[in-house]
Amino acid sequence: MKMTGARILLECLLEQGVDTVFGYPGGTILNVYDELYGFGDRIRHVLTAHEQGACHAADGYARSTGKVGVCFATSGPGATNLVTGIATAYLDSSPIVCITCNVSAPLIGKDSFQEVDITGVTMPITKCNYLVRDVNALADTVREAFAIARSGRPGPVLIDIVKNVTAERAEYEPLARREHGTSGRLGELMSRYDFKPPEPDMDDIRKLAAMIKESKRPLLICGGGVVRSRADREFKAFAHKIDAPVAITLMGAGGFEGRDPLTTGMIGMHGSQASNIAVDLCDLLIAVGCRFSDRVALKPDTFARNAKIVQIDIDRAEINKNVETDHHIIGDAKRVLSLLTELVPEQIHDPWKKEVFSHPTETHYDEREGTLTPGQVLTTIARLCPQDTIVSTDVGQHQMWAIQHFHFDYPGQLLTSGGFGTMGFGLGAAIGAQVSHPDKTVVHITGDGSFRMNLNELATEQYYRLPIINVIFNNGTLGMVRQWQNLIYQQHYSQTTLDRAPDFVKLAEAFGLSGFRVTDVTQFAEALKYALKCKHGCVIDCAINIDEMVRPMVGGGEHITNFMIN
Repeated sequence: MKMTGARILLECLLEQGVDTVFGYPGGTILNVYDELYGFGDRIRHVLTAHEQGACHAADGYARSTGKVGVCFATSGPGATNLVTGIATAYLDSSPIVCITCNVSAPLIGKDSFQEVDITGVTMPITKCNYLVRDVNALADTVREAFAIARSGRPGPVLIDIVKNVTAERAEYEPLARREHGTSGRLGELMSRYDFKPPEPDMDDIRKLAAMIKESKRPLLICGGGVVRSRADREFKAFAHKIDAPVAITLMGAGGFEGRDPLTTGMIGMHGSQASNIAVDLCDLLIAVGCRFSDRVALKPDTFARNAKIVQIDIDRAEINKNVETDHHIIGDAKRVLSLLTELVPEQIHDPWKKEVFSHPTETHYDEREGTLTPGQVLTTIARLCPQDTIVSTDVGQHQMWAIQHFHFDYPGQLLTSGGFGTMGFGLGAAIGAQVSHPDKTVVHITGDGSFRMNLNELATEQYYRLPIINVIFNNGTLGMVRQWQNLIYQQHYSQTTLDRAPDFVKLAEAFGLSGFRVTDVTQFAEALKYALKCKHGCVIDCAINIDEMVRPMVGGGEHITNFMIN
């Protein structure tokens, strides 16, 4: 059957199981939006306030569901507004497909109105991207894009379609996903590229099993790859079988239950004393889905200096990139852990665990009368909210406090920008999570600096009646930057004080939401109880001390146990 390119695109999205698209229309993508008018009963479109919000929402949808998130944008500034969101997804291996439309083919390369080479712009921050000039190639391009986004190490893919292709007609033949790769152009491409994760080498598995048997002080690191692979059950079974303490990276939260007795807490720059000291003392370190970023292995030369280091990762490019390993296994975390658990004998490491857990696994903040502390806010959220509450964060002190104090139980429960550190990520991500999980509580934890970045998405929250609870840690400053200025830059607080508008309570009310300003834990608890019952979005502005710090902290480039503050 002959269809327009716009119709083919939407039919292909249905093939992929897409039920929700986040986006913002414009001139070059109007043919797609015109066709979307008749797809309202099959594809839900969420109109965000800004294209960056749409991209973050698609990312939050992907992280919280494990499926591919999708966003639409028009050409020029519409497309470039996606860039920060694409980079965020790329650094955290989140599968999204961004679909933009460019000017018509005869206008390409002529500096036409709202023309931009978005494939050139996004090449370094996508797994793959396409400029579609032929309507006959559109369907297979879309199918291939989704296959690439979700396969192996997931990540973002961009499809840019010239406007005339969305109006031109071509034959379209429906193809169920199970048939993709069996025939035609897509079959040729999928036979050329291996979309399946690499099968781990059994000799490598057996070698690691022998190393585990010899170890007296093993330590596991749960990284983001465990979350992306949804390998939480396999990781738990493996950790308990070898009886090893588990340190968790920022991106690994939810890959191993935060309440498990083997959990040592977060590792790295703001890692717990238990985690960082364990890394220094262990004789075998097994990192699963962890790329040893500079926030984990702050000083690679001395990282795990007493241990044999083993890295398990789906991406061969990550092996030995930041830290030299003694052994590695290439493969999907779920598959590798299943094979390992079958091979290794049951272990008991009571003396080692006693030593590790003699150190604190999380920070205990001073509770001063008449003030509101991060610990009080987060403890109250944990006490009053359902245990399966999805938490999104922005970036800064509040992000670290949230990871330190919450105990995440499953993949996709925490949505945070770890690799790119994107202020303004949290509200868009919360929208994506709430849309995909309408029956779950979604709490967006942010700072007064981060919240300013994308607070326009409160309009989206209000319009779609999304009951997202926005909790602002308002210390009147760019808190993490001030902390560095305090400790390293002789208290030169250059351009970090935020003694300015807006009034967040009035702002919430202007957007049609409920707003609260709280200064103590009793007020906060009352506001949160209201927010949990009211069934609409709320903003809770929490006044905290300007000099409250994230503790512990290890300076950049320092040995992992050289704590600047405990």
